[in-house]
Amino acid sequence: MPGKTIKVRSRNNGEFDCYVATPAGSGKVPAVVLASAVHGVDADIRCIADEFAAAGYIAAAPDLFWRTLPGPLPRDDARAAERSQPRLPVLKSGETDMADALLAVRQLRQHNGKAVAMGFCFGGPFAILGPKRLGYDAGIGCHSTQMKDFIQEFDGLAKPVCLIWGDQDTAAPPEVQAAYVEKAKKIPQLEVHIFPGILHGYMMPANTKAYSPDTRKFSMDKALELLHALR
Repeated sequence: MPGKTIKVRSRNNGEFDCYVATPAGSGKVPAVVLASAVHGVDADIRCIADEFAAAGYIAAAPDLFWRTLPGPLPRDDARAAERSQPRLPVLKSGETDMADALLAVRQLRQHNGKAVAMGFCFGGPFAILGPKRLGYDAGIGCHSTQMKDFIQEFDGLAKPVCLIWGDQDTAAPPEVQAAYVEKAKKIPQLEVHIFPGILHGYMMPANTKAYSPDTRKFSMDKALELLHALR
């Protein structure tokens, strides 16, 4: 069953849209909160949320760009690139939104109190920011960008985090990927997977040049493993 868009109150005033998909049944289950790329909560992100719900988990996808340019944007819309500039301040405000989205999820009758942060591209850093600062229990990042700025966040990591890239991802250059491979050797809670020949944006069918069904399935399975461990 498809989800619905709800309004979430921001602790800093205002409110934003959040797509929420819930599973059938009445049992309590963990949730995954999706941090989108600059295209926003588009059909690809909603489809991922619906897949998690069909697998028996709560899924939510907040609009992280509601302050300046709300709603999803087509992939050929030049304004999408403007959403993340300057990137770090936008990510900082997104921390508040990811925390507020988690609070909204915790109010759902079906939620068991546990949650995974799953980030894509621009939203990838929330795979670590979620469990490190925002109350999430695990994180997973798919073709994440700007990760060089957050590598020190992994020091002392106590919760599981999984990062997945393709080795042809121009938004995550080889030196960044190599740094995370080395980091994972020292941090048991960090898991890094790099797939040969895979491009940036492999999770999204709308990205026809990069989409990789097999890598997407691997990533979804990894996210489901994290969720299953939180039951």
